[in-house]
Amino acid sequence: MERRKFIKNTTLASLTIPFMFKNYSYAAVTEKLFSIKRGVEDKVFVLIRLNGGNDGLNTVIPLDYYSNLTKQRANIILPENKLIQLTPKNAFHPSMSGMANLFHQGKLSVLQNVGYPEQNRSHFRSTDIWTSGSLDPATTTGWLGRKLDMEHPGFPDGYPNDTIKDPFARSMGYEASATCQGLLGNFSHTVNNPNDAVNVSVSSALNDGTYYGSHMEFLSTMIAQTNKYGNRVLDASKKGKNLSTKYDPKNNLATQLKYVAQMISGGLQTNMYIVNLSGFDTHDSQVIITDTTMGNHANLLKTVSDAIEAFQDDITLLGLEKRVAGMTFSEFGRQIASNASYGTDHGDAAPLFLFGSCLETPIYGTNPTISDQIQNQEGVPMQIDFRDIYASVLRDWFEVSPIEIQKMFAQEVKYHNIIGGCTLRLDEMADDGLKTLMYPNPAIDAATLRISTKNEFVKVSLCSMLGQEKLVVFEGTLNEDVHKLPIDLSEIKVGNYLLRVQKGSGEEVVSFAKVK
Repeated sequence: MERRKFIKNTTLASLTIPFMFKNYSYAAVTEKLFSIKRGVEDKVFVLIRLNGGNDGLNTVIPLDYYSNLTKQRANIILPENKLIQLTPKNAFHPSMSGMANLFHQGKLSVLQNVGYPEQNRSHFRSTDIWTSGSLDPATTTGWLGRKLDMEHPGFPDGYPNDTIKDPFARSMGYEASATCQGLLGNFSHTVNNPNDAVNVSVSSALNDGTYYGSHMEFLSTMIAQTNKYGNRVLDASKKGKNLSTKYDPKNNLATQLKYVAQMISGGLQTNMYIVNLSGFDTHDSQVIITDTTMGNHANLLKTVSDAIEAFQDDITLLGLEKRVAGMTFSEFGRQIASNASYGTDHGDAAPLFLFGSCLETPIYGTNPTISDQIQNQEGVPMQIDFRDIYASVLRDWFEVSPIEIQKMFAQEVKYHNIIGGCTLRLDEMADDGLKTLMYPNPAIDAATLRISTKNEFVKVSLCSMLGQEKLVVFEGTLNEDVHKLPIDLSEIKVGNYLLRVQKGSGEEVVSFAKVK
């Protein structure tokens, strides 16, 4: 049986949750970049999933409707004098001081009233909708998975290889994120602790043409790939660093993000990371009766707020802040009115948060309208379709063309200028082709040089800013293709340098900085 047919006969769950060996599981990765845009390989996006349905009205409080909110939530309302005011009309929960600091630094955006039409209030169905980016129950791919499928046809055969050694996405924990599910496999590789790798013995399995033979051959291939990825992760974790002192070791989300920063700084060429925090299904005991600023929801929001602040501090200290951005999402918000159990029930729209140094606006969208009288079980109406947020991230961060983006979504997408403040948006910049690019830049101990050649002799030298040659990075003949050459910077001192690329078709010079 062909491997393609074998995978098609496999359940979606088995593709979404790859084989796990100790702290690692395997999900295949794609081979070579397709239609590469300027600087895309340098970009990293972190998704934080808040599992359970976060109460947006207890997170971002609309001060202009505070009196009506008090009527609808008398038993859980937060005291107005305890709120962290952001603007005359907006405030954060008292436990969100870390995110408030980022907001005032211009490193956090609030996206108001995000959801989808005719909100489904089932955890399972709504999670499927958010991770797939589709309202069609027949959709089995994730929104990031479709992006990668378009860019990397042929996945998952032949990975890793000499050109692509790292997966395009990593899921922190023991389950590969459904956001990265492709047609024939999940593009994300699961990692629980990047500092603790393990190799699993691989037996040579011959495909004798039977279903069992193809199955065993497939498993052997996956185990071998898992070992290779595990070794790459371990190597990166040794090279990577964390410079922030704000991480709380008791904060699980902070630990996940700390590992993400460590892997990025260690030189992994992974563009997407997905982390998770559970507990947001606050039907009861959302607050403490004697003090509504405390309770389960307060603890969750403090966990998120402190973790994001620590991560952003780390990314800044590592010199990576213009490369890394992130976003939170949850499957739905909660109802406007509280219930009798000092909690809130499943609702509709809620705010999302973008974080990073490349944001366009502090608050996007208007406050939800809270009436003094509401219908039973009424939720916050959707103002912004979450799929349009995804499309905007794809266009302005990953620089995917609008034509390709539209193929990923059933409805006609609408773009919002919410991210990409560090660079021109795709619709504002000319495509300059596959010019030589070094990334990450600034770099720490390792980098990659992307170079386009025409079957010619190439010499790549690392030079001082005065042009003095310090190190020959590569010297040899390269065929006509786009190549990625690894650069070891571990023995290079911190400072500014030039990479001189000499080839038959011309000479190029790329400036870069070695940091930390």
